This record gives sequence, C-alpha cells and structure tokens, in this order.
Amino acid sequence: MNALPLLIIALLVYSLAYRYYAGFIIAKVLVFDKDRPTPAYTHENGYDYKPTNRWVLFGHHFAAIAGAGPLVGPVLAAQFGYMPGFLWILIGSVLAGGVHDMVILFASVRYEGMSLTEIAKREIGRVTGGVTGTAVLFIIITALAGLAMVVVNALAESAWGTFSIAMTIPIAIFVGLYMNKLRPGKITEGTVIGVTLVVLCIVLGEPLAGSRWAHYFLFSRRNLSIILAVYGMMASVLPVWLLLTPRDYLSSYMKIGTVALLFLGIVWVRPDLSAPAFTSFVNGGGPIVPGKVWPYVCITIACGAISGFHSLIGSGTTPKMIASEKDIRMIAYGAMLTEGFVSLMALVAACVLLPGDYFAINVSPEIFHKLGLSVTNLPAMAAAVGEHLEGRAGGAVSLAVGMAQIFASIPGLKHLLSYWYHFAIMFEALFILTTIDAGTRVARYLTQEVLGSFYKPFARTDWWPGVFFTSALVCATWGGMLLAGNITTIWPMFGVANQLLSAIALAIGTTFIMKRGRPVYGLVTFVPFVFMLVTTATAGVMNIFGNYLPRGDMQGYVDVALTVIMLALACAITVTAAASWVEILRRPTPAGSR
Repeated sequence: MNALPLLIIALLVYSLAYRYYAGFIIAKVLVFDKDRPTPAYTHENGYDYKPTNRWVLFGHHFAAIAGAGPLVGPVLAAQFGYMPGFLWILIGSVLAGGVHDMVILFASVRYEGMSLTEIAKREIGRVTGGVTGTAVLFIIITALAGLAMVVVNALAESAWGTFSIAMTIPIAIFVGLYMNKLRPGKITEGTVIGVTLVVLCIVLGEPLAGSRWAHYFLFSRRNLSIILAVYGMMASVLPVWLLLTPRDYLSSYMKIGTVALLFLGIVWVRPDLSAPAFTSFVNGGGPIVPGKVWPYVCITIACGAISGFHSLIGSGTTPKMIASEKDIRMIAYGAMLTEGFVSLMALVAACVLLPGDYFAINVSPEIFHKLGLSVTNLPAMAAAVGEHLEGRAGGAVSLAVGMAQIFASIPGLKHLLSYWYHFAIMFEALFILTTIDAGTRVARYLTQEVLGSFYKPFARTDWWPGVFFTSALVCATWGGMLLAGNITTIWPMFGVANQLLSAIALAIGTTFIMKRGRPVYGLVTFVPFVFMLVTTATAGVMNIFGNYLPRGDMQGYVDVALTVIMLALACAITVTAAASWVEILRRPTPAGSR
C-alpha cells in the first residue's frame, strides 16, 4: 500500500470537516459572537490576560497541545498495522477531538477564562467541581511526568539536541521583548528574526557536538530531569508574553515546517507502507502494546485523535489571550486537525520500516528473538547515524529512523542521513517540551484555584508568594515522579489518565451546550463522551487485571490504586453530569441564555 493516497484522503476529510461540521457547530450549537468582548480585553493585565494576534495564538495553542501523544502514540500503535491507527486518528479528530477542543475553549471564554474545574462547578455543581478539580490535578501531574520522560530520554547525553533546545529559551525572550516592547505589533519582523535564530541554532548544534564545548551540554537523565523541572518553574511564573507565547509560537514553525517537509518528502518518494493493514496482534499478544486493538489503539494514540490534556490548555492559557470569538474555530478545531495530520505523518514514518526493523527498535533483544523476525536495513541505518538503534523502546527512535529514511530517499540527500536522524530527534523533543511549559502554567492556575478556596490570596494571579509557591509545588511533584519512574511505569498511566480527562471534559461540555440551546445539540459532545468513557474504563480495567496485578510488585499495586482512583473520579462526575442532563430534559424550555 502506498502512503500518499491515505494522506490525500485525510486532507480532503479534514478540509470538509473544518468547513462544514465545525461551521455547523459555531453557527447552530455554540453561536459565536465576534463582537462580544473577550476576557483578554475585559481582564487585560499584561501578564496572563492579553489580546494576542490569532496567528501567534494559534502557534502557542498548537505547540502547547501537540506533545508526545501525536508522535509517539501512532508509532507504538503501528504494532496493530497501519489501518487501525489511520481510522482512529481520522475519525476521532473530526468527530471527537476537534469538537472537544472547540467547545471547552468557547465555554472558558464565556466564563472569563476560568478553568475546567470552575466551569464544572458553575455548570453542574460544587461537588462535581471539587471532584473535577481533584481528577484534573491528579491527571495533569501524571501527564506532565509522562511527557517529560520522553524529552529526557531523547536528550540525555545529546549535546546537539540539548544545545538547540536550550537556545530557544533566550531567543523566545528576545522575540517576546521585540514584539511587545521594542517593536509592538511588528509580528512579521519578530517572526523572521526568531525563526532565523532558531534554525541557526539547529545548524550550529552539529559542529558543537563534535567540539570541546560539547561537554557543557551533555547531561545525565537525572540532571536533565532537574533542569526540566526548573524550566517549567520559570515558564510558569514569567509573564506569558515574555517566554511561553513566543517560544511556543516559534516552535510551531519548526513543528509545522518539519511536518510539511515530511509530507513533501512522501509526495516525492511515494514510499510503500511495509507494515500490513492489520497484523495478528489486533487480537492481543503484541510485544509493544499489551492488549487488543480496541480499546488500546484509542489509549496508545493519546493525542492525535482526542486528548483530555487539550481541555486544560483550552481552559488555561489560550482563553485568556483570545482577541475575538471568531478566532476559536481556527485556533481550537484547526489546531486539532493539524495535530491529527501530524499523527498520520508519524504513523506513516513508522510503517515504512520493515516489520523486523520496526520491532527490533521497539522491543528488547530478548523479546525480539522470540518473534521469529530478522532485521534488514537496521544495521546499515545504525552505522550511518552513528548510534545503536536496537532495543530503543518508546517510539521516539523508530519515528526518527522512519523520518530519516524518507528524507534520505530524496535524490541528493542520502549522505545527510545522520543529520536527518538527529534533526528528527530534536524535532520530537521540541514538540513535547512546549506542552510541558504550558501544562505547568495551567497546573499552577488550578493549584491556585484549589488553595484559593482555603486562603483567598492564593486565587489571585498577581499575589507573587502564591504564584511562586504553587509553581514550585507543581514542578516538584511532577519532577519527583519523573526522577522516580520510567517509561514503562508512567506512560500506560498517562494514556488512561489523559483519555479519562477527555471523557470528563466532554461530559461538562454536554451540560454547557444543553443549557444554552436545543438539548439535541448536546449529541455533538455526548456521543464521543460515551465512546471515550467506555473505551477508557475498559482499558483501565484490562490494565489492572492484565498488566498491573500480574507483575506482583509494589509498582504494580501502586498503578492499580491510581487507576482505581481515576476510574472512581470519572464515575462520580458521570453520575452527577447525567443527573443534570435529566433535569434539563424535564424542563419545558431550555434554561439559561447565551
């Protein structure tokens, strides 16, 4: 099967969905008002609330939501073949993910930039708000640790990657000052300068890695974990326009640019997918994803189709910067479809690898020998990139190898195979890091809201003792999990937690819609809510009895306890939300107003 027709189909479906389905939702279900003042104006403080150019904000939002899930998840899900992942990404992003993101962002804008927890409290009740707050904090800390784990594994002992990523911080600060203080409103100038500097740092990273200065950028996994937590703290407390927004905005150019380049490479090379449409592992027994294609393909691809983490950004940083409600479709639905296309690119990059090479990278040598497969191109690839590639589980390395193989197949670029491989590794790390900094800031907002119910100054974003304390608390918590855990203990928990949060957000979104219009319109979020709740609950139960308990160790029992807590919280929110739906349906006319 050639990869190109699949991508063309996806582009056509996404174009139609953005034009018609998203158009129906904004015109009939949510009813956007482009003239209504947004929180960015009504609460403008130049710190968290600030009207932002929609292209800059799209860059921030896309960079913040597009983390490890759309890159690593599809690569791991290639265990089942290319068709399950393709169908889930395509259908899920159109009917579930894009709707989820747009509804939550709209609700937060209408609620003056409030968090998902506060929206739940206002829409359903204080008890539900409290339970949602507990679930969200629990899930976001787990998610941040899982995302950070992938960055640490990608950058550990890599001078080239660490240098290039580190340099984006001072560049972002300079661009933030340039766009907001030195040359206000000069978006194009700041963009050209910033993107040029970022590309320059990527190019300079290669000679630096071979120089005597390289050891200044070589860090162990432990030291990188600490540095990452410190960066999260810094991004959480500095004004949003100074570091977070410009860094995410500039990173989005590299992200989208790399994906566009990969797409052009596929158009030029027209590679065949070496993976079959469906493998024997769809019925379970796979060495990478421990379960059947359903529900695990929907959990493994945790962001490319729908992601609960998006609701935290959509009710966190982004609604505080929206300049007009008319921008919500592009920023929310558009960014989700863009992420879906990124996921399809990752899936293609993994599936162009021969099955033997793919599994040799993603499982241990002991397990690989039991599969009865053999490597074909991997030894030559390892020699070309100068790294050992077998047994590098987690998805990041196989994605980089697949991308490098496509790029190197373009005439005249084969001698740059090592460059393409390391560039892909940096692309993945940059992709994920922008989610961590925005996620940490959102977690700080949520922690301030929770503590503010006990001591009111904590709820104020201008009370600096509270800002620093909550930021430090959040970073210390997910940083501690990062230091103590590994990819096998954190990632499965992240997948279930993230998708449970999407179900919770869809339940809250359904209530929001039903209260403000025809209750039947609530089906746009209710149907994906039911699917995500059943899918994720099934995966959680299967993890408990199929993965965690059989291990028989302390970590397994801890995973069982954490999964049970998450399922119980989701169940409690579902019951209270369902009660509110019944009450709404019993009313003779819709309550509330737009």
